[in-house]
Amino acid sequence: MAASSTPVFVRLATADAQLLSDAVASSGRTKRQLVGDAVREHLGGDPGPLVLRRAALKEPLPEVLDLKQAAALLRVEESTLEQEAVSRALPGRRIGEQWRFSHDALLAWLGACEPAATETRG
Repeated sequence: MAASSTPVFVRLATADAQLLSDAVASSGRTKRQLVGDAVREHLGGDPGPLVLRRAALKEPLPEVLDLKQAAALLRVEESTLEQEAVSRALPGRRIGEQWRFSHDALLAWLGACEPAATETRG
């Protein structure tokens, strides 16, 4: 007994469509077979493999960040972050000529910030 099937229509970028066509030509398999295998491999059952592959594209930040990494984490200019660190407005340590920041301490500091008080209108 053949498995039931559901039609799925997608538009692929031209380069991706060409990759699929090349794979069909070199493997002797159909597009249906190749796409079905890809779906089962990447999305079937435990989503772990997809998450692992996605995570591999971007390495996690280390526990100790330099000025550039900390500025990127907080999405601010390096000069702004350095001014805040010098004034001790946020957690950081100067070691020689370089700044170091704890990833966890920066996130805790950011999460502890209270929203600005709003004026009440009477």
